Amino acid sequence: MSNIEQTLSIIKPDAVERNLQNQIKQDFINNGFEIIKEKKIHISKEEAEKFYKVHESKPFYNDLCNYLSSGPIVVMTLQRENAVMENRKLMGATNPVDADEGTLRKKYGISIDKNSVHGSDSLENAKIEIDFFFNH
Repeated sequence: MSNIEQTLSIIKPDAVERNLQNQIKQDFINNGFEIIKEKKIHISKEEAEKFYKVHESKPFYNDLCNYLSSGPIVVMTLQRENAVMENRKLMGATNPVDADEGTLRKKYGISIDKNSVHGSDSLENAKIEIDFFFNH
């Protein structure tokens, strides 16, 4: 039985600034993802704080929120079999230095903070994150 899932992907400000969104979208398509919805937006610091609320207690929370709201981002709903896990594999480790060859963060990431892409870490969070950007 196929396990078609949806996940959220964000092309972060550092990648949009370098005009990499089409390349990154092509990488998703080449890896079997279908882009169901997408939009380019610029969110406020307050919206970023809501989005990253799960990380509120972490020391990097404020920087994360400042960064996500620092410029335009492209948010996408991706669909394929095992989308959440496959997207995380394709993105690679949070720190581009540790990411495997061929992963998005290895190819495009600048640093642990400016690592070009975000992806949901679970099906439950994927639903919450997709709703956050597309259903309100």
